[in-house]
Amino acid sequence: MPIKAVIFDLDGTITQPYFDFDAIREEMGLDRDSGPVLESMEKMTPEQRENVEQILHSHEQKAVTESKLNPGAQQTLSALREAGISIGVLTRNRRCNALAIARKHNLKFDGIVGREDGPVKPDAFGVLRICQQFDVKPGESLLVGDYLFDLLCAKAAGAVAVLLANHEKASEFARYADFTIENISQVLQIVEDKK
Repeated sequence: MPIKAVIFDLDGTITQPYFDFDAIREEMGLDRDSGPVLESMEKMTPEQRENVEQILHSHEQKAVTESKLNPGAQQTLSALREAGISIGVLTRNRRCNALAIARKHNLKFDGIVGREDGPVKPDAFGVLRICQQFDVKPGESLLVGDYLFDLLCAKAAGAVAVLLANHEKASEFARYADFTIENISQVLQIVEDKK
């Protein structure tokens, strides 16, 4: 089935990995092995949550300011645009941060789903929402990400799961991927091969 849309994760995929989640957990008063930050926040009282949200927002703002694109990201997005492929961003970050990254690096996303829009990855919600916006079937879309939740989200939605293996833990996630790439530009070959 031809690919009509490519949905990208943001941090670690379009931009170089930045967040040190162990340090963020520590600052929030959580154990290093307490699991994903957003899920930990859901279990907090409203007062605790307000405090840790400020910590998270501060880290996210710094990540935008210091963000650098992954090698090949700009060229890959341009080539997809020229080929008439819709470009989405699905992030556990806030939508405003994805827009700030786009402005900073002169990128154009056709659709963005952030954590305030609905259930976060690994839930299928974000892929399904973007596919609906683009009027494409999930099977006509790739979800490209660097983490397990990206791949599980793609599988749950029926999209093609692409792992960007750009860190030492990537081999642990590879079995959940339909394709594994080492540079974001390799997305273009997958799109070409599926024509």
